Amino acid sequence: MLSQLSTLEDIEVQLLFDGIYRYYGYDFRNYAASSRRRRVQKFMHSERIETISALQEKVLHDRPSLDRLLLSLTVNVTSMFRDPSFFLAFRNIVLPMLRTYPFIRIWHAGCSTGEEVYSMAILLQEEGIYHRCRIYATDTNEKALQAAKNGIFSLSAMQEYTQQYLKAGGKKSFSDYYTAAYEHAIFRANLRENIIFSQHNLVTDRSFNEFNVILCRNVLIYFDRALQDRVHDLFYQSLCPFGILALGRQESLRFTAFHDLYEPLSSSEKLYRRGN
Repeated sequence: MLSQLSTLEDIEVQLLFDGIYRYYGYDFRNYAASSRRRRVQKFMHSERIETISALQEKVLHDRPSLDRLLLSLTVNVTSMFRDPSFFLAFRNIVLPMLRTYPFIRIWHAGCSTGEEVYSMAILLQEEGIYHRCRIYATDTNEKALQAAKNGIFSLSAMQEYTQQYLKAGGKKSFSDYYTAAYEHAIFRANLRENIIFSQHNLVTDRSFNEFNVILCRNVLIYFDRALQDRVHDLFYQSLCPFGILALGRQESLRFTAFHDLYEPLSSSEKLYRRGN
């Protein structure tokens, strides 16, 4: 009986995401099943919806309900200088390579609310090459992108972010980069000067430029293998020869068709360089 219920729930979840794709065009059909089911259940609890069928009816007839579900599905845990050792490795290994380019295009794919985008802008500014960079920060979620554009974060998080910034090799006082006001930290406008925030769906959209660096950290773990392969193909086609790919700590190129097409620069921090 338990397996039958599980199978029925799986069918209902699939019907839910088939409906969302066919009506709205958002494609979550190949997201990792366990993560997707867990987020759906959490959303149902918060909305006090008892069945997946009722959830399907609600999101297909009420756009605000869909927007709240999308936010639940797509916003990942993030913070300034998350995994400081990654940013330290980027500073020490990747920056010397980037200095040789007259202009640098960087794609932050799945940027969420922007904390890691601002972290990268700070790092590039400290290394004296931000003026030669253009950062394209993309996400599927419009509300998350708007928060990223605003550059306003909780002041209570700044102590933690300061510690992570220092561990990442920060060279100044972290408070130099923001203004405190009404329990919020507002990041300096000059950090946003070379950032373009835009909606882009890794599942359905194509490449839109050629990049020297692509960062997609802690996003692919939510996709199934077929979708991961599709996104890796997108990244490979979007990277210039010898371009840098950065993945999350739990992600890897191992067991993918692209494993032999990259040179590992840091296995622990998942930094790879595309071949010629």
